[in-house]
Amino acid sequence: EPGDPVVAGQTVVARLSPANSDFLDPASERQLRAQMKALQANIATMRARVTQSAADSRLTRAQHERVEKLHNRGFATDAALDEARAARDRSAADLVAANRAMEAAQFELTAARARLSGPSARPGAGDVHSVMAPESGTVLRLVQESEATVTAGSPLIEIGNPGQMEVVSDLLSTDAVQIKPGDTVSMERWGGEPLRGKVRIVEPYGFLKVSALGVEEQRVNVIVDFTDPKEKWSQLGHGYRVIVRVLVWSGEDVLQVPISALFRDQGQWSVFTVEGGDARLVPVKIGRMNDETAQILEGLEEGSTVILHPSEKIADGVSVRERDD
Repeated sequence: EPGDPVVAGQTVVARLSPANSDFLDPASERQLRAQMKALQANIATMRARVTQSAADSRLTRAQHERVEKLHNRGFATDAALDEARAARDRSAADLVAANRAMEAAQFELTAARARLSGPSARPGAGDVHSVMAPESGTVLRLVQESEATVTAGSPLIEIGNPGQMEVVSDLLSTDAVQIKPGDTVSMERWGGEPLRGKVRIVEPYGFLKVSALGVEEQRVNVIVDFTDPKEKWSQLGHGYRVIVRVLVWSGEDVLQVPISALFRDQGQWSVFTVEGGDARLVPVKIGRMNDETAQILEGLEEGSTVILHPSEKIADGVSVRERDD
């Protein structure tokens, strides 16, 4: 059952027995019985042919021996000897072919009899093959829960080792190009305190994925290893959901403003500051940016007051005051 521990090469995870043959409908049974009678008649014909070929083979061998003796005494030509030898070889080949034809007919009759036999009784213990766990771990899922006929290669059970958990996050390819192995990762909203991890692999192959809004996106799998002790994430299981945040850059004493204060003015990033009750247009140079804040490299000082979401009513020199709310 899911959650049960298994040991490689010791735990029996499934038992397989040969599948029983199917029942034949009356028409198919009559057809098969008629085919068996035809095969039996064919075998009788083949047996007669074998007898005839054996007799011919004995005759040609005797004739070859007589001609060979006459040839050695000078009473038979080379052509007569060659003809006797060829007749002997042809008869021997015909005998071999007749025997093989009779064997083939007998095999066909055996196969027809096997098809005619109905489903056999349940196989004995000697016919049951036990499938052992290929790896030690825990049963994650039963792919085939009930007894059924399965083909070769069909998955029966999924086994994993919860102690070797990893996180697979499919990120936008535009975000994945900024990530490198070793980057710090925070995993949140999984049902507990945020977990820490480290990027192990950024897969080199992207794939197409349709978002919940129906937008086609190129995604890349990023593999993350936990750096926190196992006790902190032991409740996570295969296929669980986490929100992944990858730290691609960090800095000390970073001057930043909310991105809602930024806008483009004559092709340059700018903000409106408040100085003496008036709005002032200030061009700025920004560095790093995320969905919430932007790094200011030039143009502002720490503690400056900026206007968020400036409307078309705000212009350089316009008097402003802070909203009561």
